[in-house]
Formats: sequence, C-alpha cells, structure tokens
Amino acid sequence: MSTYTVAHSPDADDIFMFYAIAFGWVSDSAIKLTNVALDIETLNQEALQNTYDISAISFALYPKIRNEYALLRTAVSFGEGYGPKLIKKKGKRLKRNFKVALSGAHTTNAMLFRIAYPEARIVYMNFLQIEQAVIDGKVDAGVLIHESILDFNEELEVERELWDIWVELAKEDLPLPLGGMGLRRSIPLNKAITIEKMLTKAVKVANEHKELLSKMLLERNLVRIEDEKLQKYLNLYANENSITMSEKQLQALDRLFAIGFEHGFYDCPIKAKDFLIPLEYEELRNQ
Repeated sequence: MSTYTVAHSPDADDIFMFYAIAFGWVSDSAIKLTNVALDIETLNQEALQNTYDISAISFALYPKIRNEYALLRTAVSFGEGYGPKLIKKKGKRLKRNFKVALSGAHTTNAMLFRIAYPEARIVYMNFLQIEQAVIDGKVDAGVLIHESILDFNEELEVERELWDIWVELAKEDLPLPLGGMGLRRSIPLNKAITIEKMLTKAVKVANEHKELLSKMLLERNLVRIEDEKLQKYLNLYANENSITMSEKQLQALDRLFAIGFEHGFYDCPIKAKDFLIPLEYEELRNQ
C-alpha cells in the first residue's frame, strides 16, 4: 500500500470535503491518504517548496507551481455572487494608500485586491487576526475570508466585495475561483488517477451525507463554527459544485490566469485543462 499526505486547511469546507476519507467512508486497498491541516497561506508557501503530495492551494498560486503539481478537478471552492470582503470601521474614509491586512501574498483575494488597489500598503497576517486588527486600528481595512465573511463585529462595515472586483476584471458571467487542489507530478499516473477518484468520491459522499458528517465534525470539535453557521458556510463553499469542475468553472480559471498574466503576476498564460490529470490514460491502459 502506498501512503500519501493530503494537506488541507483547518477551515470547515476543507475539513468537510476530506473527512469522509478520515472517517473510513471512502478508501482504496492500494492507497492510504493521511492528512495535515495548515492555514491556506502556509499551504501556498509549502506548495512552492513542493512539500506535500497533495495540497489545497489558492487558485491564484497555481501557475507558479504548474511544473511540480497537476491540477485536480475536485475539492474546489468557487464564489457565486459572493466571496471575500474588504471591511473597515463604520464611517471611515479610506485614503488611496490605506493600510490593509490580507491573509497571504499568494491567495486569490490578494491578487485581485492588488490589481484593484495598487497604492494600498499591504501587511499579511493570519486571517483569524484580521478583524481584530481593523477594530484596534492597526490597519485601516482588511480582507475577510472563510467563515469570517458570515459574521463580523458590528463596528465594521463592508467597503467592497471582492466578488465585484472579480466581475469588473473578468467581464464575463463566471464564478470566482478561490481554492482548489494540486497533486505532485512525481506520483505515478495510475496512482494519481486513483487518488483523484478517492478525493472526488469523498466530496460526493460528504454532500450526500451532509447532515451526518456535519454532526460528527461538530461532536469532535473539528470545525470552528456552530451548526447553523456551518451549514450556511458549507452551502457557499463545499457543495455539489465542489465535486468536479464544470466547463464554466474551468473557463473561470482560465480567465483568472489570464488576468494574472495581464497584470504581471505570471510568466506566461496557461489553460487549466492542459494541467489536469489525464484520466483517459486509464481507459487506454485497460484496452
């Protein structure tokens, strides 16, 4: 049996999409998947170092690791009319060079923010610290991600939705690509296909048994939020659209990568389909 490590964030959507494997609901006789949970920017940094076999990443990072990691079709999070939020204290007027807290240099929200606000002074911190940093006046504003977008201090208000920035830049009716998974290219192709199938089945099973899985996660204190908020969050970021990427989601990724290239974030433009695991290999092998 071959063992591979899946690195994901401790956020509710990632936990939800993986734990059908951790609980033994999804398995394979030839593959064992272990897991480690780290915040998304740490995962991005580790992916740049080719640390983990399979890793959750911000989609905006992918062109920078394309030679080391294939792009998985599953365990994806897209915004559909929603996404990260730029928040500030109520009534505060932001100057052109306002100081802002972001959750990491390689996150999708950071790239979109930097394009929209090129003069802003950026500091990076763990996303769990951003709300308090704004309240305390350490920064003028901050971009909230993950569960933080659902409920924040009443002293704060939304200055701008990152979704609106995306719509302006994309100029098309496309979902906002936020996070996905990469798989190390050194893994043999037949095993890579098996791993992708396992992860895809895990997300599918999780969605089919959402109530039971959510209850088990809450009972084991594996998520940071209570039941009502958990269901709302999962409906946003871990849903039927997370099982396998659609054509429209792939188009959205292509647009994200094109925007990044146009603004100097990448060395060349790429198309998402060119970096997916070639599932047709299995069919040819079995002929």
